[in-house]
Amino acid sequence: MKMDRPNAFNQSVAPLRNVMLLNALISRVNDRDPDLPGMACFYGPSGYGKTVAATWNANETGAYWVEMRESWTRKTLFTAILRNMGIEARRTIPEMSEQISRQLAVTGRPLLIDEADYLMKNKMIELVRELYEDSKSAIILIGEERLPQNLTRLERVHNRMLEWVAAQPADLREVGLLAQRKCPGLEFEEGVFEMILDASGGRARRIVTDLDQVRVDADTRGADRVTLKDAERIRFYTGDAPAPRGAQ
Repeated sequence: MKMDRPNAFNQSVAPLRNVMLLNALISRVNDRDPDLPGMACFYGPSGYGKTVAATWNANETGAYWVEMRESWTRKTLFTAILRNMGIEARRTIPEMSEQISRQLAVTGRPLLIDEADYLMKNKMIELVRELYEDSKSAIILIGEERLPQNLTRLERVHNRMLEWVAAQPADLREVGLLAQRKCPGLEFEEGVFEMILDASGGRARRIVTDLDQVRVDADTRGADRVTLKDAERIRFYTGDAPAPRGAQ
């Protein structure tokens, strides 16, 4: 089942590597043999574009998707899932768990939980495991680099995991795709994309930030072409904190 994609989901997002990795993982878990476990983990450093991959795939595949917050409680989590499902939440946690499990089982749609690292507090991960046990629907946990290690320590959860897929750093092809989307009409001299990729450390979020700097610089100059000399003038965002003022 597919949902209509909002205009924000430009087709240029689709070929990004992590979008396709998550798409393949969702298909693998959703189409698994009934005797196989139905949970999986998509993990990687901040800035690799995991949330972009999750939102695109939620729209493309019809998966339910929630992005957790540190302040969330068990009730907040279940209320958010039910809101995404278009269902009015009942009063108690057990009632809401039953609502979610029934909807997952009836629709066969996967559930994506982004920022799943926050599930480790207050044993919320056990509630998610129960959703899987009651529905047998595909549940994909999306989080930071250490999420698999944290999940491995929980035997009952670890035994339900079918696959662990690592998000990958961006490559030159993806810098070009993002440049087409973020800097339409700009021509880039050979070597500029390499500079941006190196400065960003392969993090898609930083690549987008650096491309925006390029766009602003070109707009300021009234230029439609970016040369290596232009790029060398721009202080690309690397994630490094600035040195203290007055430091020698």
